[in-house]
Amino acid sequence: MKTALNRSASVAGSQGRPWNFAAGPAMLPAEVLEDVRAELLDYRGSGQSVLEIGHRTELFRGIVAETEATLRELLAIPADYAVLFLQGGATLQYAMVPLNLGVGRRCNYLITGHWSAKAVQEAEQLCDVHIAADGEQSGYTAIPPPESWRLDTQGAYLHYTVNETIGGVEFHVQPDSAGLPLVADMTSMILSRPVDVRRFGLIYASAQKNLGIAGITVVVVRRDLLRAPKPGTPSLLDYRTHLEASSLVNTPPVFAWYVAGKMLAWIKRLGGLSAMAERNRRKAEQLYAELDRSGFYLNRVARECRSWMNVPFSLKPPALEARFLAEAEGAGLLNLVGHRSAGGVRASLYNAMPEEGVRALTEFMRDFERRYG
Repeated sequence: MKTALNRSASVAGSQGRPWNFAAGPAMLPAEVLEDVRAELLDYRGSGQSVLEIGHRTELFRGIVAETEATLRELLAIPADYAVLFLQGGATLQYAMVPLNLGVGRRCNYLITGHWSAKAVQEAEQLCDVHIAADGEQSGYTAIPPPESWRLDTQGAYLHYTVNETIGGVEFHVQPDSAGLPLVADMTSMILSRPVDVRRFGLIYASAQKNLGIAGITVVVVRRDLLRAPKPGTPSLLDYRTHLEASSLVNTPPVFAWYVAGKMLAWIKRLGGLSAMAERNRRKAEQLYAELDRSGFYLNRVARECRSWMNVPFSLKPPALEARFLAEAEGAGLLNLVGHRSAGGVRASLYNAMPEEGVRALTEFMRDFERRYG
């Protein structure tokens, strides 16, 4: 029988690289990698590698200004919103948000999966948490209906995770926060489609999905929300400290900042967020159509909140999953194993994944089903 390994040449991308479906750190566009390679030894004629330039130099100040300007353009960020480039990933934002925005008031949270639950666990140590809704009853395969939510309308904010990378549940419309500042973890979907920034009080996203490589986190926050944090808060956890220092309080991850700028420029060249949305919609529809075509593959997420970015699924019977993953890897379809807490299979379709890669995956899935179904 012809093996998946023998088919690897036809599955690999047009540039000869395998398709990387990792949930993060995720694949980067070949064009971005080529740009980075071209400047790695000599950044813009400076005679220095981009890995060597100092964060107080004119060279790096240029990267800082260009990156923020492009992000503001793509997201149409109004002038009354600050843009910060921080460290610590989204996980540190689980603490910084309640420390800075939750002083003396209850903080509303929606739980729709693993990462929103982690945000709650951190916030419970720092503020009075109120669970407005919890999707546990559905096994976190659906978003609780808005009419079931119980918001504390006197609270400080409403926090939610737009896209749950493990469970594959995604909000496709912004929640009604009843006038409260809306705080969104957009780590795994930022820049995948347009969003109305004015609907939010604060947005945060770590970079290793759609915005480059791990090491930098973007925070977009309405300036009037930046007040004195909870007493005893370390200065590095005070948003105002970073705003006053233009996000350069200490040595930043220069290379991660540089790659984020390259990713933003790439998105702009492709047509901006409307073009990314159309591209991402088509990719998701293609993969879900294959999952729904027969009973061989199963996605348990309610159709109205299926993620465009992370598509978890299982096989019938589950005993075939190990063979599926091994043959997929041999065919150049990498990092499809599900999260360690969930198992199964997961395909992440971030901005850098082209439609050609999704087509290669669905063709492999159809062939695997023919051979083992």
